[in-house]
Amino acid sequence: MAERLSLATIGSLPAGALRVDPNRLAIGIVHLGVGAFHRAHQAAIVDETIEMTGDERWGISAVTMRSEQVVEQLAPQDGLYSVTERGAGAGPIRVIGAIREVLSAPREPEAVVARLADPAVAVVTLTVTEKGYRRDGRTGGLDLSDPGTVADLGGAAPTTTIGLLVRGLDRRRTTGAGPISVVCCDNLPENGVVVRRLVADFVDALGAADLGEWIASNATFPSTMVDRITPATTADDLADVADGLGLEDRGAVLAEPFRQWVVEDDFAGARPDWERAGVQMVSDVLPWESAKLRLLNATHSLLAYTGLALGIGTIAEAVSVPALRRAAERLQRDEVVPTLIAPEGLDARVYGDTILERFRNPALGHTTRQVGSDGSQKLAPRLADTITGCLAAGRSPRASALAVAGWMLLVATGAPDLSDPLADRLSGVTTGLSTARDVAGALLGQRDVFPPALAVGEFPSLVAEAYDALALADTVVLAAYLDPEPS
Repeated sequence: MAERLSLATIGSLPAGALRVDPNRLAIGIVHLGVGAFHRAHQAAIVDETIEMTGDERWGISAVTMRSEQVVEQLAPQDGLYSVTERGAGAGPIRVIGAIREVLSAPREPEAVVARLADPAVAVVTLTVTEKGYRRDGRTGGLDLSDPGTVADLGGAAPTTTIGLLVRGLDRRRTTGAGPISVVCCDNLPENGVVVRRLVADFVDALGAADLGEWIASNATFPSTMVDRITPATTADDLADVADGLGLEDRGAVLAEPFRQWVVEDDFAGARPDWERAGVQMVSDVLPWESAKLRLLNATHSLLAYTGLALGIGTIAEAVSVPALRRAAERLQRDEVVPTLIAPEGLDARVYGDTILERFRNPALGHTTRQVGSDGSQKLAPRLADTITGCLAAGRSPRASALAVAGWMLLVATGAPDLSDPLADRLSGVTTGLSTARDVAGALLGQRDVFPPALAVGEFPSLVAEAYDALALADTVVLAAYLDPEPS
């Protein structure tokens, strides 16, 4: 068996695989939620920025909010891991040296708070997924009834993302550690605005007016848009990486060659010169967020749920099925593009075509199950604006309804492929319902999943029709649903 990647074994790496000296880096960034996406996206970009600028202030303290597996993967490797690109235009394997510390929030919250309060830290980034913010689905604010939030507000060692973040901000205030920028990198519309509000809700619930004033003057919450397909790493992938590196890398991640990071240029203090690594710094991220959520993420969800209904394992396989490709094209060209205000310089139709070509990359092995997780948190942000825009313009959002119906089919049938934080409750909502219209009505009526506008008018009937078509698992029927004969 090959030796394991670590600082002690970097001398055995292929020439050029490791391009920054990890031993020279100071920690200037704390990242909450150190999953595969962060490693393939923000951490890789930080690594490239350090290489290009020589600015060694920006090593990362990487914090896992839940999984100890990440600690087991990275801590014995001194934070080192590799990124392997797959597909046309792939670059050589790269070992990332930017992560200089791996902490576990559940086991060592005080160490995380101390690092958040370190005067050398100027930026906090987050990828904790939509459900990690513990929002109230009805108000969009902090769910003050969530048990973890209640415990954090009561003074327990913090376990939630917002509780931990606020504790760190308060420590910065009391120790005079200086200003800080909190950069959300999750797929939420106006994600910086969302995190600012959740922090304010927590501080208000504490009754900590002084802390609220300090945050208003010393912390910023830039919004961002992130994009890179990062499939789950398999045992075969790890074996391939070991062959390429000559060392075992249990933290290895895969990614497509494409990546994008658009960041609102609103920072409280110093930040890395990310532009050198291709990051777009803009005054308003919202148009970019909207385009990505409604074109890329919505299409991803559509292909995942329809693919799961047809027993298809990967997104690349799903987009190769003519009926599903037609559904994706209809969603983009007939429903999203006519109702989207695209950012300046973006041709939305070309962007959509590019997305479908990226999804066809079989080297990624991106599974429909992985993409289809957490639908109750993802569907409305990805589809609601398109649906309401189509209905207002007299368009029939049949492809959007098909995506919603696919998720509902998983919920109502108790499919093992459903991974959703509300799975048990929603399954109970549909128990005993015998028709697609009943299922659609019951689930569209869940106010913490869908906005009220989707539960009235034409849309429930469209979802029921799509549900019946998808339940037959027949691509001919699906094609007829998408393009019905004119009456």
